Amino acid sequence: MDDEKLKQQIGANIASYRKQAGLTQAGLAEKLNYSDKAVSKWERGESVPDVLTMTQLADQFGITVNDLLIDPNQLPEESGAVQHAMEQVVEKALKKKADKSIILKLSSLLVWFVALFFYVVLSSFDIGERWNWIFFIYAIPANAIVLLSLRSAWHDFRWNKMLISTIAWGCLLSIYVTLTFWGMNVWKIFLLGIPGQIAIFLWFRMFRPVKEKSHE
Repeated sequence: MDDEKLKQQIGANIASYRKQAGLTQAGLAEKLNYSDKAVSKWERGESVPDVLTMTQLADQFGITVNDLLIDPNQLPEESGAVQHAMEQVVEKALKKKADKSIILKLSSLLVWFVALFFYVVLSSFDIGERWNWIFFIYAIPANAIVLLSLRSAWHDFRWNKMLISTIAWGCLLSIYVTLTFWGMNVWKIFLLGIPGQIAIFLWFRMFRPVKEKSHE
């Protein structure tokens, strides 16, 4: 069995067991902490869950991982070939996931390296100790922006709410610290974060019921 056929088989099994459990795609996604789009892709055979998620799916449905891999109507001798093909697919999926994790870590490291670079430069020129560490404050929203951009490009939206909140509060903190160094008393700027955070919460909340009704 080739990779594409195996993906289709896994997707069909996930859809079948999900319906038997009385779950929508959005309902299953919520239990797994994934988006309903991810579940939809699995069921269409466009991608496969990673090993840990396959285990969670099996536990959720009360079956074994092997039940998700095989055709219920296949002959017993075919199961070995199916498992071998699945191992290859899982290996590719895990490698892709590991590569993304490394990219995220390297990107964050680069942001903080730049902040450290400016800290060292300012310290070398003795511009003033109180200005030296301000770039670490700027690095907070900058790092969140980088991570948000990468994850959005990969269609991984699980951390969007937290990252957008970090960007909002990080920018307010950066503005506050900068203006404070210029002798301005601007602590009230943080009050802007309250309606901003509520807006972020409501924005993500607004789409949740829509997703639950959009797939059966």
